[in-house]
Amino acid sequence: MAFRKFLPLFDRVLVERLAAETVTRGGIMLPEKSQGKVLQATVVAVGPGTTNKDGDTRPVCVTVGEKVLLPEYGGTKVILDDKDYFLFRDADILGKYVD
Repeated sequence: MAFRKFLPLFDRVLVERLAAETVTRGGIMLPEKSQGKVLQATVVAVGPGTTNKDGDTRPVCVTVGEKVLLPEYGGTKVILDDKDYFLFRDADILGKYVD
């Protein structure tokens, strides 16, 4: 719950990556080196957005609780209460999953 005390600035989005699969569908345990990088995450906090030349605020495209697709590289690692979170710019997020 430490992320509740952390508010990203501007168009930043704080996400928590989903856990990597450690077992295949057939029941085979995967070593850490064989596990792929997890590109899916859940949004836990968003900034207010950016301001344009006229002073109007452009809001962030995602909201808290949505599942998003992240780029393979990028983001800034943030550790809050011994848990890893990542900060991305709103423009860096590739898409969001819709139910």
